Amino acid sequence: TWRGGRGGAMEEMKTVARAFVEHYYRTFDAAGGRAQLGALYQPQSMLSWEGKHFQGAEAIAAHLTGLPFQQCQHAISTHDCQPSGLGQGILVAVTGQLLLGGEQHPLKFSQTFHLVPSGAPGQYYVLNDIFRLNMAG
Repeated sequence: TWRGGRGGAMEEMKTVARAFVEHYYRTFDAAGGRAQLGALYQPQSMLSWEGKHFQGAEAIAAHLTGLPFQQCQHAISTHDCQPSGLGQGILVAVTGQLLLGGEQHPLKFSQTFHLVPSGAPGQYYVLNDIFRLNMAG
């Protein structure tokens, strides 16, 4: 789970979304950080990564740590959020670029998260996570 605000008012929801996005990508990009991202998911969580699906925190963490690159740097261009209407959940849509270690040209990506309260006040987990590279073509 991840600790954010309560997510009720629009401004507070935006604050939660912004803090989540900063935390997620800072952790993802840190050395060994992808192994820590499993804590953001629960057994019912689902990740869709480039059309492949993974269910549960362990499977998601295994996929993220098994990605075929060691270093990555995300540059976030936009993030938008909306209330999901499901128990004060938050939909977060992110666009940006990622630069893999040793590469010259960044790749454009989009990622959407569905954050839902974990039961503890101000804490959320990722119920749904959809990631896609945006390839021209």
